[in-house]
Amino acid sequence: MWKWVTDGEAKAVIVMVHGAMEHHRRYSWLIEMWRSEGYHVIMGDLPGQGITSRSHRGHIDSFDEYIYEVKDWVQTAYQFELPVFLLGHSMGGLAVIRALQEQPLKLEGVILSAPCLGLVKYPSTVLNLLSIGLNKLLPKSRFSSPLTIDIATRNEEIRESAVNDSLFVTKVSVRWYRELLRGIKQSYENMSKIPDFPLLVLQGGDDKIVNKTAVGEWFNQLSLSEKHYKEWPLCYHELFNEPEREEIFQYAKSFVENRLRSKGYIIE
Repeated sequence: MWKWVTDGEAKAVIVMVHGAMEHHRRYSWLIEMWRSEGYHVIMGDLPGQGITSRSHRGHIDSFDEYIYEVKDWVQTAYQFELPVFLLGHSMGGLAVIRALQEQPLKLEGVILSAPCLGLVKYPSTVLNLLSIGLNKLLPKSRFSSPLTIDIATRNEEIRESAVNDSLFVTKVSVRWYRELLRGIKQSYENMSKIPDFPLLVLQGGDDKIVNKTAVGEWFNQLSLSEKHYKEWPLCYHELFNEPEREEIFQYAKSFVENRLRSKGYIIE
């Protein structure tokens, strides 16, 4: 886990959770955007990804590992004694949802970027049945991930930088896949356990990884005092890497600052 401290007086703390296969270094632009606008940022690499565990890359024993990691990052943010916001992208968004459902967190708001609540493409029925058996017999057996940078973003600069990124996870274990499916299922089963925090869901209209229909259905089932859904029609999956990312960041920042104003943290 790492901390990036803003210059001068901070408005709040943004805790960020990355998606599947990737790592915190891919968020350097977004981290600097928040920091330059007066926010501290806390972020790390999830278990089995980034630099956390080279011997168990692409593997977890339980999706709960992600939940506990998110909890630890949020608790670290409390040390600043400032309002805390939680931002999760893709599988990180799913981890945020599950953490909200299972852990008592004190937050001023939540931002979900293309949360993984369903996939555009699943393995065939035969492979899915095979994964159930392998999960019991050989849970650490790995297979190549079908996710590629070309279907994640339209940003050519990001695509080029990913070519030589040795921290990308290219293979995932059978257990990881089954735990991802379990996390998605539980995110629907435990919707009533989500605290009444202000929520912003950001979604790419041309997302080729996460099923945007599933995201919309989950969002519509939520019973919250304040919730917002915003879709960018042309965007692929990685919203904060897309050509429109500055506009998307400003939208997310407006959500945060409106929450801070409503609580009296920001006085015009």
